Amino acid sequence: MRSIHDIDLSPKKGKKYWRGCHREWREEFIYFVLVDRFHDSANRHPMDFTERHPGFGNPHQLQQSCGGTLRGIINHIEYIRNLGCTSIWLSPIFGNNPESYHGYAIENYLEIDKRWGTKADLEELVEIAHDLDMRVFLDIVLHHSGNNWSYPGNMEYYYYNGMQFPLESWRYADKPVPTELRNPDLYNRKGQIRDFEAMPEVREGDFFQLKTYRNDDSREALYVQDLLITLHCYWIRETDIDGFRVDAVKHMREESISRFCSYIREYAYSLGKRNFFLFGELLGAEETYNRYIGPKTAITIDDKNLYYGLNSVLDFPLYHILEGVIKGLSSPEKLIERYAALQHNALNRGEYGEYLVTFIDNHDQVGKDLKARFGYDATPSQIIAGIGFLLCALGTPCIYYGTEQGLEGRGSGDWFVRESMFNMADVNSNLLNGRSAIYQSIATMARLRNSSPILKFGRMYMRRTSEDGLSFHLPVCAKCILAFSRILFNEEVLVVYNSSISDAKVEYVEIDYRINKKSSSMKNLFGYDSCVEVLQQEKDGSKLRYVRLYLNPMQFVILKNV
Repeated sequence: MRSIHDIDLSPKKGKKYWRGCHREWREEFIYFVLVDRFHDSANRHPMDFTERHPGFGNPHQLQQSCGGTLRGIINHIEYIRNLGCTSIWLSPIFGNNPESYHGYAIENYLEIDKRWGTKADLEELVEIAHDLDMRVFLDIVLHHSGNNWSYPGNMEYYYYNGMQFPLESWRYADKPVPTELRNPDLYNRKGQIRDFEAMPEVREGDFFQLKTYRNDDSREALYVQDLLITLHCYWIRETDIDGFRVDAVKHMREESISRFCSYIREYAYSLGKRNFFLFGELLGAEETYNRYIGPKTAITIDDKNLYYGLNSVLDFPLYHILEGVIKGLSSPEKLIERYAALQHNALNRGEYGEYLVTFIDNHDQVGKDLKARFGYDATPSQIIAGIGFLLCALGTPCIYYGTEQGLEGRGSGDWFVRESMFNMADVNSNLLNGRSAIYQSIATMARLRNSSPILKFGRMYMRRTSEDGLSFHLPVCAKCILAFSRILFNEEVLVVYNSSISDAKVEYVEIDYRINKKSSSMKNLFGYDSCVEVLQQEKDGSKLRYVRLYLNPMQFVILKNV
């Protein structure tokens, strides 16, 4: 199959499409897999280590394909499920340029890249995941294709005042696929982006050597959109996947994202698939988010009414703040402000965009000259606290593969944070160690979240603390006690963390008076040795209820009212 006209979008004969599990999408705990790096198809055994491992692959190896496959994920899906994850986000898996190991340089939209598997493998993976009550999301690229053609002289051209350059030649006689994409008029042809903050350059220019599609309001741009919509509907039809993570949303027009998501969701509904999840990668200010996600009613931007399709985006502002707070390097003031902003925006965005996808690690760390995983220069306790914070706070938590084993890659290229989980020099070993301390702690907290409506749906309040039990205030300095509550009706879960790496602290933490006015104690759910007595004081005519905690350095605690 090579042409868009070969595609049949009628329901696949004999296939029963998964209508979606009982969970709302904000209940998910997402495991992000870079397919080439998770596991190959060999029958390997986990290495036995207690806390963490640096990962496999030297810089030369990590800039090439390492050999991970869809079959490797199928064979080890229980490892992901036992971590407590309820869904899997796969890096792009369509046919890619040979030099690409990451999947973002697509040359064939109608086949799975043979290095990673087959369409049958993807169908089997999705079917097994559904049997385990898990969802599968595909990472997709709409803004650009792979490096499938060259400018004159095979030279690198750069954006200059919107000037359009010739397409000299296609790099392959039979690609890209579908054949309809072998049309120079479907590409902007304006050279590589120089300034990733400048408009319209950031939308019109090429993403490095990857070639940008036409994305203005022309007839050609509309045709490209229709092609991409049909191609991605095809993969829903064929494999029954449950959502898309849309790459490089910032580089696309609001109308394009809206149109794509609306048609995709409608097609999923036509197959009986509900709650098809569409979330995007969008770096930028918070107000930028509101141009791509919002309520189901029309919003007017630039004199146009738009019906937004993205359910959510990755929460980059939180990502940039949380690491420093967890590691005791930054004051929590900006973190407190971030959650206040999330509460405010949840009230204004309606059903779409109410909660963002939260994370502490990712695969490319755009804008950083020196890449580093959260695990770099972090203790196991800090990694546990970082993921624990995501699991207990607002948002849809997402964990990047390998974080659960403490991977700590660091270097000047993306490949340094894309380590292999299997040993390429030894066909018998991998890092899928379900007994390691970090994995076990994350799994315990994830099970707690998955069974707790409070941690999934509850309102969130940052909590005041006190060193003397008399004067309570929100924290204002690094290496502090950070606390928040999730409240659902008449139940409260209290989360407390000591961000100091060296000092134990005795601290008093405020709790909700109404819910706890008859409580004598809070019970330990995670991280503490015993129940905690509920104390009370009356000051200036108001009553206050609180608990007194002794916290070791980097201790992360979850308590619940009795």
